[in-house]
Amino acid sequence: MKVRPKFREIVTDPTLALMLALGFSSGLPFLLILGTQAARLAEAKVPIEEIGLISWVGLCYSLKFFWAPIIDEVDVPYLARLLGRRRAWLLVAQVGIACGLVALAFADPAHSFKGLILFAVFTAFAAATQDIVIDGWRIDSAPPERQGVMAATYNFGYRLGLLAAGAGALYIADYSGWRAAYLVMAVLMLVGVIAGILSPRLPERARDKTQSFAMNFIAPAVDLARRFGPLLAVILLLVALYRLPDFLSGVMANPLYIGLGFSKSQIATMSKVYGIWIGIAGAFAGGFTITRIGLMPALLVGGIAAAASHLCLALLAATGKSLPLLALSVSVENFAGNFAGAALIAYMSSLTSPAYAASQYALLSSLYALLGKFFGGLSGFAVHQIGFAKFFASTSLIGVPVAVLCLFLWARQGRTPHPIPQSEEPAA
Repeated sequence: MKVRPKFREIVTDPTLALMLALGFSSGLPFLLILGTQAARLAEAKVPIEEIGLISWVGLCYSLKFFWAPIIDEVDVPYLARLLGRRRAWLLVAQVGIACGLVALAFADPAHSFKGLILFAVFTAFAAATQDIVIDGWRIDSAPPERQGVMAATYNFGYRLGLLAAGAGALYIADYSGWRAAYLVMAVLMLVGVIAGILSPRLPERARDKTQSFAMNFIAPAVDLARRFGPLLAVILLLVALYRLPDFLSGVMANPLYIGLGFSKSQIATMSKVYGIWIGIAGAFAGGFTITRIGLMPALLVGGIAAAASHLCLALLAATGKSLPLLALSVSVENFAGNFAGAALIAYMSSLTSPAYAASQYALLSSLYALLGKFFGGLSGFAVHQIGFAKFFASTSLIGVPVAVLCLFLWARQGRTPHPIPQSEEPAA
């Protein structure tokens, strides 16, 4: 049995400070191409159907497994010798994000919607590339028993990035316009750049010279299939469904708030400032719960709670503009969603093999976002047909199959804190 590290040893680990900053850098661009972007489009009177379709830009996050092996195997000329392969790719991605945000700052959603989409796709591609590198660094820089804490710290930093991109951007937009908001966000990418440069240069996996480059693209998936066998299909289905409710609410929540008549400052204060801190509490509650009762029980609780939280959004939509109901909806959804997020990050991390950490995590995290991004793109059409209240009530039902899959895997893999084997042997 592995001995869990002492609390003091964990909190004094300098890698946590770097993980916090890199989490911030990872979270910053997400809302700027999706949630905050949706508020910007809603204010510009872009049709709700087109606002829903903007979420398809996020498919870059879901397709990142296609180029993740390149990050593992190919060096950036010159920079790789200076910084190491991963840190070089990280710097390239972060500069790309900053450039994309500057381009979005000068885009006009009312008169140049296609141009805005193009810049958003470029930014999303760079952000997904950054995530590939950060996820690989997180997994490689800490042993399995610390991944729960690393996941919570990453989630904390990620939520701070969302706070800046959500509340920060909305406040700036309210007083200085959207262009100023996006330019300030581009400057904030310096947080991630500095953290990447200061992060230690971890040992890099030696290339297998007998293996073709093409094989590097399929080897991570083959390794997963060999270790878990037929059970892998159930695992992948759970990963694909687990955060689906959050992706749907991420696209339609801001248009709901705008449609009910809340101002950008009210939305920023309640859903972005207050909501982010509630979410951070939920993320740390998830990490703490994993260490106390185990990964699978925490995964089960988080999956049910995250889906059920949509009933609060349905109530808000049915009732109309109400600050108390907005506060309730934001509180429940953010706490439950971030609790579930921390549990899922730890679960997916536990599935990876050290030899393919970045590529396998990219594959799994791509899968968990795939259905969310696809159905998120159609969510505007659903809201147009049935309204916000029925839409959010329907999405809460996703918790039922999630709970069934969690219980099945918990029983199949054993009720232990880390039920997924870390060895190269097939799952029992």
